[in-house]
Amino acid sequence: MNPAITSWKDKRVWVIGASTGIGEACAHLLVDGGARVAFSARSVEKLAATTANTPGAMALPLDVTDSAAVAAACKRLVAEWGGIDLVLVVAGGYNEMRADSFDLALANGLIDLNLRGVFNCLAPVLPQLLRQGTGGIGIVASVAGYGGLPKALVYGPTKAALINLTESLYLDLHPKGIAVYQINPGFVDTPLTAHNDFEMPALMTAKDAAAQLVDGIERGQFHIHFPRRFTNSMRLARLLPYRLYFWLIHKVTKL
Repeated sequence: MNPAITSWKDKRVWVIGASTGIGEACAHLLVDGGARVAFSARSVEKLAATTANTPGAMALPLDVTDSAAVAAACKRLVAEWGGIDLVLVVAGGYNEMRADSFDLALANGLIDLNLRGVFNCLAPVLPQLLRQGTGGIGIVASVAGYGGLPKALVYGPTKAALINLTESLYLDLHPKGIAVYQINPGFVDTPLTAHNDFEMPALMTAKDAAAQLVDGIERGQFHIHFPRRFTNSMRLARLLPYRLYFWLIHKVTKL
């Protein structure tokens, strides 16, 4: 559904959320493939550490909840690179929340980071890609966006919104020659999952997740999801009647 990528040599890639986890692993994998990569995240110290002694890497600190900072970073990249071939929006957060512990402040903070933060990235990136008439954008959602899950009262809806968003983006951008990638990881061993107190089926390393993400982009896939034995099970579960779906989720998660 998107053009295949046969070489990353000299590709200009901006990874937003590249200080830890999938974003960091993906950014380094792309550098190793010959791409010029801008690493963006909130932590100046973590970015400096992960880009140190890494030819082809640029540290570009920003907070995705600050629209002006994102716009300024995009302007700087275009000025230095002359354009952008791929933007990967990986930045996001997770707060465990259930109905009996609903916290409006935490909910709004997660919406700002996971959803509004993505729109803050789209605001400068979309005009640039449309001017170029080429390039692509990938947005990391989650398997949690496929359907309701325990402890994901706010996280899940933000990711479901991103799934809807990428589908709408594809319909608008594909005819204009711009690639769109919807990326739905399952459980990945990152700082976001480190405090989970339940069994995480098919848990992956960030390095393995990054490899599958990049492979999906290279193949030109729109819907990139992994590990497939888990994500496909979740997709199939959504075809069940609600009574069976809720029973299955309770049985599997034991939550």
